[in-house]
Amino acid sequence: MGEQKRKENAKKNFIFGRQNYKWMFVGLLLIALGFILMAGGGSDDPNVFNPKIFNAQRIRVAPTLILIGFGIQVYAILKNFKK
Repeated sequence: MGEQKRKENAKKNFIFGRQNYKWMFVGLLLIALGFILMAGGGSDDPNVFNPKIFNAQRIRVAPTLILIGFGIQVYAILKNFKK
């Protein structure tokens, strides 16, 4: 009987709450968006230089979104919303 109660209690306790998972999902979306914005910009001909690889989207915006996404992930893991 004691074994069964212990298993029931163990099933109900999750490490993270619903809000933690929401914040993790938001962080994951920002990280994915940052990598999508950073992709591309290559040239079809290797002898032709394409200056689009140095635009602000790839140099500033995309890495900033990725870092913000990782910051949100850390926040979502460390924050205890159950209090």
